[in-house]
Amino acid sequence: MAITITYIIIGIYSLALLLIFFYSLSQLNLLLNYLSFRRSVKVAPKFNLMDPKEIPFVTIQLPIYNEEYVVERLLENIAKLEYPKSKLEIQVLDDSTDNSVEHTASLIEDLQKTGLDIQHIRRENREGFKAGALKEGLKIAKGEFIAIFDADFLPAADWLKKTVIYFKDEEIGVVQTRWGHINRDYSTLTKIQAFALDAHFTLEQVGRNAKGHFINFNGTAGIWRKECILDAGNWEGDTLTEDLDLSYRAQLKNWKFKYLEDVETPAELPVVISAARSQQFRWNKGGAENFRKTVWSVITAKNISFKTKFHGVMHLLNSSMFLCVFTVALLSIPMLYIKNTFGHLDWVFEVTSFFIVSTIILFVCYWFTYKSIQGSSFDSFVDYIKLFFTFFSVALGFSLHNTVAVLEGHMGKRSEFVRTPKFNINNITDSWKGNKYLAKKLSPNMILEFALMLYFLFGMYSAIPLNDFGLFPFHFMLFLGFGFVFFKSLTAKA
Repeated sequence: MAITITYIIIGIYSLALLLIFFYSLSQLNLLLNYLSFRRSVKVAPKFNLMDPKEIPFVTIQLPIYNEEYVVERLLENIAKLEYPKSKLEIQVLDDSTDNSVEHTASLIEDLQKTGLDIQHIRRENREGFKAGALKEGLKIAKGEFIAIFDADFLPAADWLKKTVIYFKDEEIGVVQTRWGHINRDYSTLTKIQAFALDAHFTLEQVGRNAKGHFINFNGTAGIWRKECILDAGNWEGDTLTEDLDLSYRAQLKNWKFKYLEDVETPAELPVVISAARSQQFRWNKGGAENFRKTVWSVITAKNISFKTKFHGVMHLLNSSMFLCVFTVALLSIPMLYIKNTFGHLDWVFEVTSFFIVSTIILFVCYWFTYKSIQGSSFDSFVDYIKLFFTFFSVALGFSLHNTVAVLEGHMGKRSEFVRTPKFNINNITDSWKGNKYLAKKLSPNMILEFALMLYFLFGMYSAIPLNDFGLFPFHFMLFLGFGFVFFKSLTAKA
């Protein structure tokens, strides 16, 4: 019986390691695409905005929900966009249920007096959540193109001039820009979030887009062709990541996406771990939901290449990597004891090298994306090394929380769209204390995260009597990661 359980543990552990290895190989391929694309120069047809006849009508949609702390900053910024007022419409899609509604209405009324075509659109319920609000606004949108900004985004004044021009190519359905971070250096938490997002917005988005593989509209800081939205079936609220869902439906119908790495749209990162938790949960569960909903359509599509299908499947499985990572982490301590109990199974532990190779591949990939934004000096590389292992540790600490999200998504468990609280944090001196939108209750996951911190402390201790320190660094990072997530979650309740 014992040997049967041993082989089951080894099998699951090895499979999870292999899946992580294949994911890292897909990232390496994206890096090669990224580097080759940056060396090439492509000329695309563009609207001439100096010619009044070529200036298209644009509708800007601002979906908001209880955004008391940032709505004024949002509207002031959007009002500064440089675009002919006769060709611009702004929809404030306000699903708020708190006192911010009156303040928002007052701000909109003031902007209307300046001649801006801006509407305050309210619904009787939040059916479909953000997707439902966008769909409702689309019914009456006058624009041929629909730009979307979440409440914490601050596009530059010339943002529309830099993006709408690419729609002269009638095959393009979406133009997406790179996210920036106005509070990157606020804390360790914001630094690692910026680190992860930068990798997505450089390596992944450019790497896929460069070879015509599917990318995703990121829910904000992008602009859609209205015809594309309607042709793809419009917004649907049956997943928590409606942006990924519509993106894949559109590309399966042969619409092209244009990604602009050089156009940065600054935004505010969550500064409290409970806010980061809700965002991570929504993104990871939504990714798994979209895998269930879309993967078969991708696999069976006759209009895309095998390589595009491969990258599409890996893209849809992105969040599921947390399940693999958590499985490897959880089984690593039993594996340590198996290795030192069943000597004849030593050969099995060669698969552990896949994890080491995967880590090295990701280290290299993330360095190229990091230096593209932060520079490639020696000091920058030293900072990168510290940040990479900090990010790795905290990502491991989030693995339980994100695994729960992924499992719920794959099992089809429905849940409400939980917004990420905004704080109006612009620099290190600003405080988040007193934010009324923060969750006040302790999460049941926190108790498990504390238990896992102790579990991996035991894993570190186990290396001493077994005289086997091969997994010690891994267990140390897990201990630090779960400790960071637990104690930061605890103090955020204070």
